Amino acid sequence: MENEKYIFGIQPIFEAIESGKKIEKVMFKQGLEGHQFRLLLERLQAMDIRTQFVPYEKLNKVTKSNHQGAIAYISSVEYFSLDQIITIKNAKRESPLFLILDGVSDVRNFGAIARSAECSGVSAIILPSKGSATINADSIKTSAGALMKIPVCRVGNIREALYFLKDHDVQIVSCTEKADDTIYNIDFSKPTAIIMGSEDKGVSKSALAISDQMVKIPMMGEIGSLNVSAAAAVVLFESVRQGNL
Repeated sequence: MENEKYIFGIQPIFEAIESGKKIEKVMFKQGLEGHQFRLLLERLQAMDIRTQFVPYEKLNKVTKSNHQGAIAYISSVEYFSLDQIITIKNAKRESPLFLILDGVSDVRNFGAIARSAECSGVSAIILPSKGSATINADSIKTSAGALMKIPVCRVGNIREALYFLKDHDVQIVSCTEKADDTIYNIDFSKPTAIIMGSEDKGVSKSALAISDQMVKIPMMGEIGSLNVSAAAAVVLFESVRQGNL
């Protein structure tokens, strides 16, 4: 974490929010109390900023300074809104392709997926504010810098984001082992949002219910599944094969 930007102290974090800095997450000391702490926590929750309660020793590993039990990490990238994502869609002459990561939490998987996404011409990556990997030094390094090039949108609610995309004529395609159809029967010439699920649970039931189509990658081996970053690459480059650039 030494390569990440962070600030510490409750009042400096308040000031950072007021000045418009993009906060990735805030770590609080377990058992922290106080009026200012509660006000900050309420503000962070209202803004869908991820919070984490950790042992005091973990905070001390980040900085030896008087952190007052609170450390905030500043985002390395500028996040886009869904409205801005749709503007990207409408500005593109070719059919846009969006990638939705529904609970991918490992930063190295996230970085590898972002690298494949950038190389395959993905218009933007969409991920939930909570329960997903952060954009930090590890994920940026693993992405070979792709996370600094491709637009990223963080949303508070995946369901609402999916309905928003559907309202703007984007087909929703979930990649799941439960599907009967394969990725080779999908028409990627249409505006499309591909959902890749978490490493352990896959695409959430709520996202599957909203999807227009569910597809799988055909398998021949005994293991029966791919790492999510490898699976994402297979699906994205099927889009490339179809000429969706």
